[in-house]
Amino acid sequence: MKDTSKTKEISRRTALKLGAVTSVWIPSELLAQPPNRLRPQPGDQLIYGDGDFSGDLIDPTSIKLNQQPFPALAREPGSLLTRDGSRLNRLMITRIDQEKLLERHQKNAAEGIVAFSAICTHTGCDVTNWNTEKLAMACPCHESMFDIYNGGTVIGGPAPRPLAMLPLNMKDGILTVAAPFRGRVGFTQQF
Repeated sequence: MKDTSKTKEISRRTALKLGAVTSVWIPSELLAQPPNRLRPQPGDQLIYGDGDFSGDLIDPTSIKLNQQPFPALAREPGSLLTRDGSRLNRLMITRIDQEKLLERHQKNAAEGIVAFSAICTHTGCDVTNWNTEKLAMACPCHESMFDIYNGGTVIGGPAPRPLAMLPLNMKDGILTVAAPFRGRVGFTQQF
């Protein structure tokens, strides 16, 4: 009588072949993100992210020097599609003295206007506070502070890395995205 309780070992090659045969093909269109979830794209226009003017183009002349940054989003100019499908697309905008901006970050500003990711790199809270004395963006959750004159570098608190900076252009009086974010958007929770 044969012992049938033993299972036959499968070689690595056989397992790989089975995996290839049983894998499912998914069209790339189904794997792609919806356009409103994509990070701001070069050429996108900047719009107010909330308040009375939510959805309107940002008026660069209304942004005062060293004012508290305000929320913004990117919008595709042709279709008027707002990139609001991911909270990682939220921005904070303000105007700074471009001559005081460190030289390596000057190409990311448009006539002194700078944009940073609104997401704190510590635990992902929205960076909505403003330290007037230090001219720094601040996170209300764990008090991380970011130097906007030095590309969003951390100057206080537990955040492990700078805020991502979004390079801007000014085209016919309209703020547009010049290039993808400089730096990683999002957070890394630290314990």
